[in-house]
Amino acid sequence: RAVGKKFGFDLMTPINKLQPKQLETILYGTDKKINYKYESKSSDSYWEYSNSFEGVLANLHRIFMETESESKREWLKQFMLDTPCNSCHGKKLKPEALAVKVNDSGIMDVCDLSIDNCYDFFQNLKLTETEAYIARDVLKEIKERLEFLKNVGLTYLTLNRSSATLSGGESQRIRLATQIGSNLTGVLYVLDEPTIGLHQRDNARLIKTLTKLRDLGNTVIVVEHDEEVIRNSDWILDLGPGAGVNGGNVVFEGTVDQILNGHKSITGDYLKDKSLINLKDKKREDKGKLILKGAKENNLKNITAEFPLGKFISVTGVSGSGKSTLINETLLKALESNFFKTTKRIGEHKEIIGLDKIDNVIAIDQSPIGRTPRSNPATYIGAFTAIREIYSNTEVSKERGYAPGQFSFNVPDGRCFACEGDGVKQIEMQFLSDVFVKCDECKGKRYNSETLSIHYKGKNIAEILDMTVFEALKFFENIPAIKRKLQTVYDVGLEYIKLGQSSPTLSGGEAQRVKLASELSKRTTGNTLYILDEPTTGLHFADVQKLLDVLNRLVNLGNTVIVIEHNMDVIKNSDWIIDLGPEGGNHGGQIMATGTPKQIAETSTHTGKFLKKFMQR
Repeated sequence: RAVGKKFGFDLMTPINKLQPKQLETILYGTDKKINYKYESKSSDSYWEYSNSFEGVLANLHRIFMETESESKREWLKQFMLDTPCNSCHGKKLKPEALAVKVNDSGIMDVCDLSIDNCYDFFQNLKLTETEAYIARDVLKEIKERLEFLKNVGLTYLTLNRSSATLSGGESQRIRLATQIGSNLTGVLYVLDEPTIGLHQRDNARLIKTLTKLRDLGNTVIVVEHDEEVIRNSDWILDLGPGAGVNGGNVVFEGTVDQILNGHKSITGDYLKDKSLINLKDKKREDKGKLILKGAKENNLKNITAEFPLGKFISVTGVSGSGKSTLINETLLKALESNFFKTTKRIGEHKEIIGLDKIDNVIAIDQSPIGRTPRSNPATYIGAFTAIREIYSNTEVSKERGYAPGQFSFNVPDGRCFACEGDGVKQIEMQFLSDVFVKCDECKGKRYNSETLSIHYKGKNIAEILDMTVFEALKFFENIPAIKRKLQTVYDVGLEYIKLGQSSPTLSGGEAQRVKLASELSKRTTGNTLYILDEPTTGLHFADVQKLLDVLNRLVNLGNTVIVIEHNMDVIKNSDWIIDLGPEGGNHGGQIMATGTPKQIAETSTHTGKFLKKFMQR
């Protein structure tokens, strides 16, 4: 207020009405002394203040550097953007180092090339006979390492790519390429879903790489759901028969031929019969289009994408073709800005037509539903509120004056004082990862003895939280408010998880399906757009069927579902496909084909070729 008084504006002056000097003062501050006098309305007291004004940006920067609150730092990060250094223009090195050229290219020029182009650069390097002799060993090592990266399907990455921007699957494949280059023998390699983010075209390369590791004399154990990887295995170990408490047994072990010929196994059933995963009861009606025009963020080539509303849409293409940029960075962020006024940076595009035809956008990813031991599926889907109300309405609770808060982890009255409702205690291990041990006061039950003495149908609140969804569904079958929410969790195939299971212990696929269950239990207008990025990650064939059934239910309600996906079962069951390509990185970013699965299967795109083979089985 005092700054405005000195520079000729007040707090109600719109930004666009401020003079450049006034706006500069607000943002960057001023060295001039500002006098401010505050007079109390309730008494005769007043105080005066005189100091320079540091400016909004300097204030935010100081808070960012000094705060110990991670949430505040994360909040401030949304207003920050990485920009190239003014001195080196993003090249990272001094001018002396950048001045060294080989075939007219500096070291950072080469590092900015994609793996493919970088390999071509060294393959076609023009050197004199003496230079070639000196560089022979170095060039051999460089080419071999680049070949390893090509073989695991990372041709679209640049050598200069920041590791923080790599997906989990990309990081895993880079480590895999490193191991192949070491040429070790007698090593046991364990890989957890290396096909994450891989198109079917790149799967063949990965399998070839894993086979090469085996042929060197190593053992390769892969935790995997991908059909091609399973079919190319020497030995299969199938666990089950169900999930969670219903699993943990070796259902089958043997060769591919053995699992295909009569051995009873869910995995074997799906390998034998591809028609098992199939959507039924489709109810689709044309609800217009959402059109994203002129998208040219990252590698997108000024494309226009049309999304038919009220449909199940798959966005496909090889790794790095621009799928995430188109959907997550551009479409999703633009819609979130429109509906929720978010301040995230939106991918470059001209306009979106058809916003009036939808009223909400929801991204359902595989991030945890909570990060503390207190968060759990029951609280996330909203069933725990009704459960707590039941316990507060028992006779004993009324006599003692217990409110629903007595049965909450977040209220001190009823929770265990020692672990504060976590059920576990965190022990810091200095240089090792922290360890969680069961609370020795409540024995992991989270509540104090007074709260645990309240029973409903013979069970206390801790015993309810220890029930699986399947058990709880029977227990609360006569209470519609709870049954309806639990039924949706059961429908997405999570009948085995416990109501009070700690959120950090849920896998990404489980967390995503809990979110889907939460959405199914809500009453929507039928004009919501749902966006999912590779929802089949970590899912078995049987789980893919359940996922498709859930997504189908959302679309049948009139909503639109867009999935970024490589899984052929999902793509085959889509209403509409948008296929990007033709390759990854700079060679991608174009829409190669759009249409129904049958139409795409008739095209010559990478997705079309594999889809045609898949549908012919």
